[in-house]
Amino acid sequence: MPIIIGGRISGGKIFSLSGGASSPAAVFQGSNFGYSSGGFAPGARNTIDKFPFASDANATGACVLTQARFYAAGQSSTISGYNSGGRTPAYSNVIDKFPFASDANATYAGVLTQARFGLAGQSSTISGYSSGGVPSSNIIDKFPFASDVNATNVGVLTQIRWYVAGQSSTVSGYTSGGTFPVAATIDKFSFASDANATNVGVLTQAKYNPTGQSSTVSGYSSGGSPNQNNIEKFSFASDANATNVGVLTLSRDSSAGQSSTISGYNSGGYPNQNTIDKFPFSSDANATDVGDLTLIRYGLAGQQY
Repeated sequence: MPIIIGGRISGGKIFSLSGGASSPAAVFQGSNFGYSSGGFAPGARNTIDKFPFASDANATGACVLTQARFYAAGQSSTISGYNSGGRTPAYSNVIDKFPFASDANATYAGVLTQARFGLAGQSSTISGYSSGGVPSSNIIDKFPFASDVNATNVGVLTQIRWYVAGQSSTVSGYTSGGTFPVAATIDKFSFASDANATNVGVLTQAKYNPTGQSSTVSGYSSGGSPNQNNIEKFSFASDANATNVGVLTLSRDSSAGQSSTISGYNSGGYPNQNTIDKFPFSSDANATDVGDLTLIRYGLAGQQY
């Protein structure tokens, strides 16, 4: 597969229960829907698909991005999904925003500090982050959810790399895997302050174009290239290496990652996939096929609500 056109990517809402009612506490997990935005099918796509977390079902077309693009990063606030960077096929610095409350088209919300693709997305309660990417970037950008403004550069990864996966805890963003060269690195950066990332562990295998998911206690890296279907998990509580905890239903990369409060999802991917896989956070187990996207495509970004 071509390494420049065949790149891959990924992106978050936690809920605390009180008296049986859910209230948002963070944004890297959702309780309602997963979203898969953009992608290559062939050609750049602007499609935003939506699928339910409550039941296993196929996705439906919800709305569209402001521009067709692929290899972008996905972020999520409590009310909106974001799609940042990517290729059109020209390199893009655009940050799009679409509402969760209604199936309405995305609007322009700002730009990254550098046009790039193959970057990872992370989400704190108040900001979206985009890390790494092509061309030759180790940049960590941050943009606020409260207002539509341009991103600012707030730090750097420990190494230049792209085709990376993103994970989020309540306090930190993580960037895992990537290339060049093919890496197993897991970097961590703080949400509380603007600072450079530190290396906190490694994946079980060096890979690029894996997909990221996040439970309340662990980060996950699923799939990737070359030819991987493994699901890896690493702890948020301590800095440690990842362990292999299961497999996807098929080997793939360049898929979108979504996280509900109880499961991780892996949707689309290369080669030629529209499958939506689901795996549990409560136990280490293999993924199951729970539905399909509306289009076969790869290089898409994930969001959740």
